[in-house]
Amino acid sequence: MSRAFTREEDSENAIAGVGERPISSHRNLVTERGLTMIEENLAELRDLMAKAERRGDRERLAVVSRDLRYWTARRESAELSAPEPGSDVVRFGMGVTLEGDDGKKVHWRIVGEDEANPSKGSISHVSPMAVALFGKKVGEVVTVNGKEWEIVKLSDKAEN
Repeated sequence: MSRAFTREEDSENAIAGVGERPISSHRNLVTERGLTMIEENLAELRDLMAKAERRGDRERLAVVSRDLRYWTARRESAELSAPEPGSDVVRFGMGVTLEGDDGKKVHWRIVGEDEANPSKGSISHVSPMAVALFGKKVGEVVTVNGKEWEIVKLSDKAEN
């Protein structure tokens, strides 16, 4: 067997081994911003797919096809949810300001799994913090990972 044939075979196995992106078993709640993000990803991937097809780039096609399947599934299962205006309890899509027992304040916006970005102040609705906060009011205390946090402010507006 020639080396060229072996390399081609390895390349085909690498393409076949791209694997699927895991899809969460949780409800796919999304904010308006999250839904827009999904649709932008789909549009970008369709563009990338066309470019990869024109170039005949099989590896890129495999990766883009996998990502396109993921985002298509996420779009199909998306449930747009917005907090009830003026709600006095923590709900999906709300901003929550917390104060730790050390006096340090943090602000989180509770969003869908694909939209979550803790470094930018947004957490997934299935995260331990969000789960602990749901249904709570200003003044209530939640404990997450052994640390107590008091809810000091709620906002139903996008602040991040």
